[in-house]
Amino acid sequence: MNETFTITPQFTGPPDSGNGGYVCGILGSRLDGPAQVSLRRPPPINTPLELRTYNGGIALFDVEALVAEAKPAEFELDIPSMPSLDKVHAAKENYAGFQTHAFPTCFVCGPDREEGDGLRVFTGPVEHANLVAGPWTPHASLADPAGTVAPEFCWAAMDCPGAWAFLEPGIVVLLGTMTAQIEKTIHPGENCIVLGWSIGSERRKRFAGTAIFNEAGELAASSSQTWIEVSR
Repeated sequence: MNETFTITPQFTGPPDSGNGGYVCGILGSRLDGPAQVSLRRPPPINTPLELRTYNGGIALFDVEALVAEAKPAEFELDIPSMPSLDKVHAAKENYAGFQTHAFPTCFVCGPDREEGDGLRVFTGPVEHANLVAGPWTPHASLADPAGTVAPEFCWAAMDCPGAWAFLEPGIVVLLGTMTAQIEKTIHPGENCIVLGWSIGSERRKRFAGTAIFNEAGELAASSSQTWIEVSR
C-alpha cells in the first residue's frame, strides 16, 4: 500500500491536529475485522501523509516519522445495556462540554461545530448508571459511495464519549490506542445512541469503552480505548 492522505482542518480534535478517532478509523477500516490502532504522535493537518503496509498491518507516516499504526486484533468487550431514549436525551442535556471544553472545535464532540461540519456527539451522565450517553443522527455528508455512513466516521463517533465517561475539571486527555469492531452499517439520518463508560486507570493512562446502537436498538459498533492524561 502506498496511498497519500491529508487531514483537512474539518477533522481536528485539538485545533492543530487530527481527531484521534477519525484518524484511527482511516487506518482501522482498511483492515478486515476488528483492528487496533495506536497513535504515535499528534496527526498533523494540511500535510500529505502516506499510508504504507507495515508490520503485518498498515501505518501512517509523515515523511519517515510514524504517526499511527494499525493491526488486526482480537476483540471482546462487555457492553452495557442501552438506556431508554428518555434517559439518553436527558443525559445529553447534562453534557459537561457545554460548560467547559478543552477543545470546543473538536470534530466529534465540540459544541462550537455546526450541524454538518462536526458530528456533535454530546454524551452526558445517565441517571443511575456508570456511563455517559447521547443521541447521534449522522449527517448526509458522512455517506460513503454505498450510501451508508463511512466507517471512519463510526470510529470517530466512538472516540470522545470514552473520555467524557471519566473526565473531571482540569484534566486533559488525548487518545493513545483504539480497538474497534463495526458489526452493522449505519445510514445517514438514522437515530443512533452512543455510549461511553470507564474501565479503569493506571497512572496517566485511562481506559474506556464505547458503543453505538442503531435505530433498531442493535449494537452497531464498539471500541475499547486507552487515553493519556497530558498537561493543559
